Order: sequence, then C-alpha cells, then structure tokens
Amino acid sequence: MGDHDMTRIAPHTRIRARALRKEMTAQERRLWAQLREVNRMIATHFRRQAPVGPYIADFIEFGHRLVVEVDGGGHGGLRDQVRDAWFVAQGFTVLRVWNADVDGNLEGVMQVVLDALDGPPPPSPPHGGEGSRLSGQGASPPLVGGERGGETR
Repeated sequence: MGDHDMTRIAPHTRIRARALRKEMTAQERRLWAQLREVNRMIATHFRRQAPVGPYIADFIEFGHRLVVEVDGGGHGGLRDQVRDAWFVAQGFTVLRVWNADVDGNLEGVMQVVLDALDGPPPPSPPHGGEGSRLSGQGASPPLVGGERGGETR
C-alpha cells in the first residue's frame, strides 16, 4: 500500500464527507474550533471529515501523519480496528478520544493532540512489497480522563 491508495477517493466517499462536515456532532464542532486555533498558532493544517482512501477521518493532519477520531458509544468494534490498521499501514498515528472527554476534558484532549504533533513523525509506510504485515503501532487507545488508556473500542 502506498500513497496512491490514499488518493483514490470514490465519488460516494467525497459526497459522504461533505455531508459529514455539515452534520458534525457538538463534540466534533468543539474539537474543530480548537484544532483551527492550532492551525493558526503553529501552522498545522488539520482538515475535518476528510476522505482518505476508502475512509473518512474525523480530523487529519497530513504533514504530521496524525488522525484524530472522536467516538461516541457506537464505535470501537472490528470495523474501527480494521480502519485504524489501514491508517497505520499508511503511516498515520491514530488518536481516538471519547465524546465525554471532549465535553469534560477538552484541555486534556488538546494536550494529547499537541504532544502527538511534537513527537517524532511515524515511520513512512512500506512501499510496493516491503513488509506486508501490520504491526499495530500508531493506533492509540481512546483517551480516558486526559490520558491514553483503557480498552480499545
């Protein structure tokens, strides 16, 4: 899997991403307002509800290879694990945060995001045939009480 996999966006995925941008949850809107401030302050370029390959990331910063997902109660199953593995295989770090953390600990959520931006970038994805196994590195368990931890969802 290479960068070419990320650029193939099906038309229905683009349409769904546009709809999701219009229908953001209250938690996604709160986090987006903070990420926009980060964009202005430290020259990042977070995008919201961005189509990437076959998926739509809640928030993504391509330069730092960072995906931030805001999850309610309906997430965390096998589909999310497969999705996270795909992003990791593309060289992204995936941060999952709970709606409750955005509501009650937005400062902690933002600290985790800023820490991820400060850290070293994740390794580049393998190119054409180099290593086909997923290591699972890069996917983070959900943020709980301002810290990474808890069960993966």
